[in-house]
Order: sequence, then C-alpha cells, then structure tokens
Amino acid sequence: MESRTIRYGVTAFTTLLLTFSGSACSKEPEAPALAYDPGVRNDGDPGAGTPFPGLPDPFQKLFNAGQDEFAKPDQVVEDGLGPRMNLDRCVGCHSNPASGGSSPESNQQFSFFKDNLDHKTNTLPSFITENGPTREARFKVVRAAEDPKNAGPDGGVHDLFTIAGMKGAESCKLEQPEFEEELRRNNVIFRIPTPVFGAGLIEQIPDTAIIENIKKEADRDQKRAMGIKSKLNIVISANTRTALPNKNGNDGTIARFGWKAQNKSLLVFSGEAYNVEMGISNELFQTEREEDPNCQFHTTPNDTTDPSHITETDPVKRLDILSDIEKFASFMRLLAPPEPSSNAPGGSDSIARGKTFFSQVGCALCHAPMLKTGNSKIPQLREKEAHLYSDLAIHQMGPNLDDGISQGQAKGNEFRTAPLWGLGKRIFSCTTVERPIW
Repeated sequence: MESRTIRYGVTAFTTLLLTFSGSACSKEPEAPALAYDPGVRNDGDPGAGTPFPGLPDPFQKLFNAGQDEFAKPDQVVEDGLGPRMNLDRCVGCHSNPASGGSSPESNQQFSFFKDNLDHKTNTLPSFITENGPTREARFKVVRAAEDPKNAGPDGGVHDLFTIAGMKGAESCKLEQPEFEEELRRNNVIFRIPTPVFGAGLIEQIPDTAIIENIKKEADRDQKRAMGIKSKLNIVISANTRTALPNKNGNDGTIARFGWKAQNKSLLVFSGEAYNVEMGISNELFQTEREEDPNCQFHTTPNDTTDPSHITETDPVKRLDILSDIEKFASFMRLLAPPEPSSNAPGGSDSIARGKTFFSQVGCALCHAPMLKTGNSKIPQLREKEAHLYSDLAIHQMGPNLDDGISQGQAKGNEFRTAPLWGLGKRIFSCTTVERPIW
C-alpha cells in the first residue's frame, strides 16, 4: 500500500486489526470504552499445525515424512551444518503456536548457542536473547573500509554463528560478522520467521486471480482516494521485474512467498532457507555460501535425492528417496491454514463488528479476505477459498518503515501484504521487532 501509513496511520490500522484478530502487540487499554489489545490468543488449542483433513493416505505419509524432517536437527558438522548458520533445524524458528508457525516464546537460537557451540569461537549477538524472537540479520550496505571492491548495497543475510570450534571442525577458523560494530552504524536489519500455515493454498492461487483482485473495478475509486497502489514481484530469469509477459520459462509469473514476495514456490523457499539459515547446500543451491576450504567437511551438495531407497519395500522408507527440501516443501504444501476463533477475543459479536469495520475503513483493499485456488492434483487444494487476508502484492509502506533492502522489484520501503490468518497466536509481531511485519 503506497501511503497507508500516512493516509490513515499505523495506530488506526493496528487498533482495527486487534479488534478483529487479537494480535500479539501488547498494550494496556487506555479507557474501558476503547478497543484494546488483549494480547496473544492463548486458549490452549493452537488452531494450526495439522495437515488438511481427509488427505489420501499417500499424501498423509508424505506430510508425516516432511514434518519429521522439518523437526530433525542437523546438529553436527557431518550433517552438513554450516560453515555459517542461524540455527540447526527448521522447527526451531517455526514452532509457535505449532510446527510451521513463527518464533517460539523461548528463543531456540539462544539455546543453540548455549548448548551446541564453542563459546571460545562464537559470541552471542546482543540482539539474541533467551525470551526474544528468533532473528535473521541483514546488512544494508557493504562499507568501502571493509571491502573496497564490493562497496555498495548489501541486503544479504549474515549468519549469526559458525562451526568453528565444533567437534570435527577444528581446522575451521571462521569469525562471526562484526554485529556490534554494524549495529552502532545502524547497518543491521532484522527479520523474524513468517508462518507457513496454509502455504499450499497460497501456492495454488492462479496468477490471474491475483491480478484480477488488485485491479477490481469496484475498489478503484477507494484505492485512488486512499493513495493505494499495488505491484507484483514477477519472476524473470531468476530475478524479478514487474508486468512483463510470460515469454521464456517462468518469466512473467508471480512470486508470492517471503517478506517481499521474492520467492515463487515452496520448493524455492525451502531450498533457500536450508542453504541460508543452516548452511546446508542442496539440489537447488548446490554450492556453499561460505567456501573456505578449511571449513568444508561434507560433499556438496550436502542434501540430494537418494535413489538407493527405490528398492525399499516399506512405503515410508521409500519416501527417503526425496531430498530434504522436497520433504520440507511437501510438509508446508499439505499444512492446513489456521482455524480462526469464533468467540475470542471479545465474543462473536465483537469479532463480527471488527470484520465489518475492517472492510469499511479500507484494510481489506490490501488484506483481501479471500482468494481462490485453481486446479490441483490434491483435492484439499483444488478450487478452494483461501481466507488468507492478503492480496500477495507489494506496497510502499512509507519512509519510516524503509529497511534499505531490495529484493526483486520490491524496494526498501515495499513489502508484501502479509497474510493475517493466525496472527492472534503470534507472540512476536509489532513492538518487539525493529522493522514492520505488515
């Protein structure tokens, strides 16, 4: 949304959102008559983390295999961990309120540092705390004093830890990035994990449905009056450009995953996360991000398809032919969307009023309540209504939310309209992060 932070303000938008969903940004009510944030919706039932009901048996087995791999730690050098990494397992970042969610209440990066790393070679960054969110750190620019040949925009992930000092990595002498120095220079941007519930539905929304939604004639005048403009991250030759026709491969198709809608598919999302967050190379990203020869202890790519399992008679073991990233993608694809609450917070009448107000003031112009999927081999994904509350487009969020990072066609102040389903269960959202989640 080009100017929503200016036109009707973050405060009004947040108050409305809290009335509707019960977000995680905590504050005390100013007066009994005003809407207020009731905090994280904590009714005991996570309302998420399960597969689509009624999955055919082969897909249920595939979901289970993917979920197991998603939770499995790659704790040692022999697993391919590192040389640089943020954590050693997917579920460590994506576990609240259930597997596939966002940051848990207890920071797994903190416990990973405490229990698994050599503290003589790794230091805990000041922004990683025991009860804070799991974080990914990016630098805005490369400073000429540090790297004159590559000075200029950075935007890349700088992993928190190294394998230096770990058993089996005695020859590796890697140093961590200078996080404290870069913090002093205001050169660090943080991101927290995005939930992946219902991601299979998002993946199956046709490009035409996304385009038709943002160009709806019925919304045109209201969007113009509120200064709302939309654009899409369009894939072209491993990069992204806007509004080009599909003339070559997947050129022209719409990317939709990630903070800035920079990834096209769940498989790309999985492969990149495995490579960047844990340092494990795979069939999509076959080389190490850190290629110091003294820190290479595993063949590359670390994770691949394994045809030796073709001969297995056990159907579950036969799934091990698939690489880890295929299993990760399948787990996310078959993960059901979160179940909305019908009575908390505030009761059903309050929720209904909030839902109406949400549309009346214009939030639904970007946070589209529903997009419909297309055809799919999986019945649970075929021609379904996805109540994601997002248009999957990128919008300008104003200079105060500019993070200085460009991804594809999304510039520093442009972000994907984050799906709002499940937001009431998130622990870390607004005030606990230096940068926006919307």
